[in-house]
Amino acid sequence: MLRIAVPNKGSLSEPASAMLHEAGYRQRKHSKELVLTDPDNNVEFFFLRPRDIAIYVGSGRLDAGITGRDLLMDSGAEAEEILQLGLAPATFRYAAPAPIARELAEQGKKGLAGLRVASSYIGIVQRDFAEHGIEAAALVKLDGAVETAIQLGVADVIADVVETGTTLAQAGLEVFGEPILRSEAVLIRRAGAETSPALEQLVRRLQGVLVARSYVMMDYDIRVERVEAAVTLTPGLESPTVSPLHNEGWVAVRAMVPRKNAQQIMDDLWEIGARAILVTGIHACRL
Repeated sequence: MLRIAVPNKGSLSEPASAMLHEAGYRQRKHSKELVLTDPDNNVEFFFLRPRDIAIYVGSGRLDAGITGRDLLMDSGAEAEEILQLGLAPATFRYAAPAPIARELAEQGKKGLAGLRVASSYIGIVQRDFAEHGIEAAALVKLDGAVETAIQLGVADVIADVVETGTTLAQAGLEVFGEPILRSEAVLIRRAGAETSPALEQLVRRLQGVLVARSYVMMDYDIRVERVEAAVTLTPGLESPTVSPLHNEGWVAVRAMVPRKNAQQIMDDLWEIGARAILVTGIHACRL
């Protein structure tokens, strides 16, 4: 039985469970459920703290898990990502009071040498400092609300996940330098572990969900002499399906198109003579 770790709370919890549900797996109905067995798919789910998931997977106690790339890297666990899930994107950056941030932006990361840096992700900061040959005066580990660390005098700079930057701005802080890490939800396994058929199936199903969320199916009718122009707009993944209609000189075309561009593609098809343009969602697929 495949044993999978799922975030039990936080920004990853609901999106991860929703994706697994779309992939055909049972998911818990109550937040107090810590273990759920899905006998139809021969899978067992363990709902754990997101920060602990990489540890359990890296130790081999669990076969796979969904967590953030930032949490994976910060954990130091012997685990590796095998699929990007496109959920909960975030950027990890340094920040400081505005005057200091602007000065450090000009100096580059070497300017961090000798400073005290506070973060909830000390592992990521240590890795970044090692990569750039920097030695800090101190690395201060905090569990949260790191933006107050400078005001309270325990750090000169902070390193934290930045989404909109509003919280930092309210604390009088500015980000500086290149992002330390761009994070998102990822599917992980133990580093170097062989992929089992059950894990391969999980990956295929999740890939199918990602495609279904990103594409729609578009159908339309068009004159034969305009097919080549239409196919340029809707090339599909391999190539579109083109079928003759009962009315001579007309064909029906079907192709997958990016969801985000669907409205513009419909407008462009209409301009070249396509009619009866229909768009339908994709619930599942295998490519």
